[in-house]
Order: sequence, then structure tokens, then C-alpha cells
Amino acid sequence: MLKAGHSSIAVTLPKPWAEAMNLRPGDLIVFDQNDDGTLYLKPAPLPGAVAEVVPFLVQARSFDTPGVLERLVVGAYRVGHDSIEIRTDVPLAPDRLEELQETARGLLGVSIVAQEPTRVVLQNFIDPSKYGLPQLVQRMKMILVAFLEEMEEVVQRKTRSRRMNALEEEANKVLALLVRQLFLASRDWSLARRIGSPDPRQLLEWRVVVHALEELADLYGGSLASLNEEAPTLSATTARGLRAFLPEVKAELKTVVDALMHPSLDRACEAYNTSARLAGHVATPGERRNGHGHAKRPTGGLGTHLLERGAGCLSLLAEIAIDRAVASGTDTILVEAA
Repeated sequence: MLKAGHSSIAVTLPKPWAEAMNLRPGDLIVFDQNDDGTLYLKPAPLPGAVAEVVPFLVQARSFDTPGVLERLVVGAYRVGHDSIEIRTDVPLAPDRLEELQETARGLLGVSIVAQEPTRVVLQNFIDPSKYGLPQLVQRMKMILVAFLEEMEEVVQRKTRSRRMNALEEEANKVLALLVRQLFLASRDWSLARRIGSPDPRQLLEWRVVVHALEELADLYGGSLASLNEEAPTLSATTARGLRAFLPEVKAELKTVVDALMHPSLDRACEAYNTSARLAGHVATPGERRNGHGHAKRPTGGLGTHLLERGAGCLSLLAEIAIDRAVASGTDTILVEAA
């Protein structure tokens, strides 16, 4: 460090780095302080400069297999590409063009901005700093709760759900954006802090949370689809068990996500204890009501089996809630001895 003037301190930058960044004396540098006191720096953008966007190029002679283009575009979106260009030697078939249009509609902020017989360009217009991780997780909670409430309606009325497809599409949109945000934040620590991860090391923890939410969305979607098929012939015993079981799952989902978003040892331990009881309860048949007053697990059908598997995901999320509360180090609790 060098003294500069009466009250300033200057530092020198490594020459190889400055040359690699094309820096010259007088250029501006942006500094960003991390929580541990270290500094993150990068060249400041020039006034009025527009960053050049290099499209992610997907090129092949032809695309014949259904689903390949969708997966490529979704994958490029999830890892953070803003512009995605599809090129072929053979003109795209109408069903492949329709696949691309459906894929664009299924991704938040994506539109087709150029379409030619052998070339299609998709562009993302989302500002990542506008979508915080906690807000997106809360949105996923609302969607998962809606899945469970729709199951309750199917069981109660014994009629098929009309919202299943819409809920699945909304879940896929939010989950894809969540994964995208994590990839972008892993490359930009300043963005990570702006969207709710002050310590970049928390991004791995967030990834586990998103993975568990993806699993829950798959399980609840599968449960609703199964109940749709069983609705007209759902047995009274299964319906009775589900009517008692679904409210417990819904309440635990809300409790666990609340514990994740607002780290507190008391709240996290409560969520963990409840999820452990729920997971153990659905794993072991017993009386209609167990010692804690919880409903006996529902029996029969793929839907109920998938719901039981979802209890394990809630347990995982509850464990992460405890980890987050311990990491925050802001409170202590008294735990009763066994």
C-alpha cells in the first residue's frame, strides 16, 4: 500500500492482470466489499457502452428428434445465456418450430426475436437483479401449496383437476429461473448479494434447496396426475386418509419454507421435529391417529406413494433450515434430553 495525499491510501495492481483487462492509467475500477473484508474488483463499464451479447450457438445439419431442441434451449437458459441461436442446414420442420415456440413460452422473459427457415434466435429480457432467491422460493411454496389444495379438491369432489397443466407450467418457469439465478450469481458475487445470498458460499446451500423444490414439484405433480386418473373410482378409505393427510403436508411445507427464509433455531428445530414425525409416520402404518394426533398415512395408489416420498424432501429442507440458523449464530435454544 502507498500513501496518496493526506488521507488516502493507494494500491498497485498486478501488471499482467491490468494488461489482460486492457486497463490504462486513468481508467475506472469498480470495488465491491465482501462480508469477510476482502475486495472484489473489475473494470468499470465505459459510459454509454453496450455490452456485446454473443449468442449461444446450437448448430446441426437437422433436428429430427422431438424434445432435443427444448432441452438445449432450457439448458442454455438455466446456465445464464441471454441469446440462443439455432442454426441448421435443413429447414426446421413445422413441429420443431412449434417446439421452439412452446419452449420460449415456458421460460420467463424469453421471446423469439428472429425466425428464418434455417435460423431461429431466442432472447432473454430478464434483469437478474430484479428476482431475489427468497422471493422465488416463496413463489415456489405458493405453487406447491396450490398443488396440494388441488389434490384436496380432487379427493373431495372426485372430479379431475383442470389446473394441473397450468400449475406444472408455472412451477417449471420458476424453477428454471431459480437455477439460472444461481448460475449467474456463482459468476458474479455482487449479484449474489443483491439477490439474497450475502455470502457466496451459501450458493451451494441454495442449490440443494432448489433441487429439493424441484423434487417436490415432480412428486406433487405426479400425485395430482395419479389422483386425476383415480378420481372417479377413489376408494372411501383412501379418500378419508388423504383428507386427513394432505392438510398436515401443507402445514409442514409452509412451516419448513418459513424456517428457511427466516433463520431461527427455534423455528428450524420445530420444523425439523414436525417433518421427522411426518416422515416416520408415513413410513410406518399404525392406528388411525398416532400418539401425536397425526392422521394415519393414506393407503393405495401411486399418488399417495409419491406424497409419502415428498415427506423426505421436507425433512431435507428442514435440515437445511437448521444449518442456516446455526450459521447465522444469532441465538441459542434449550433442547430437551431424550
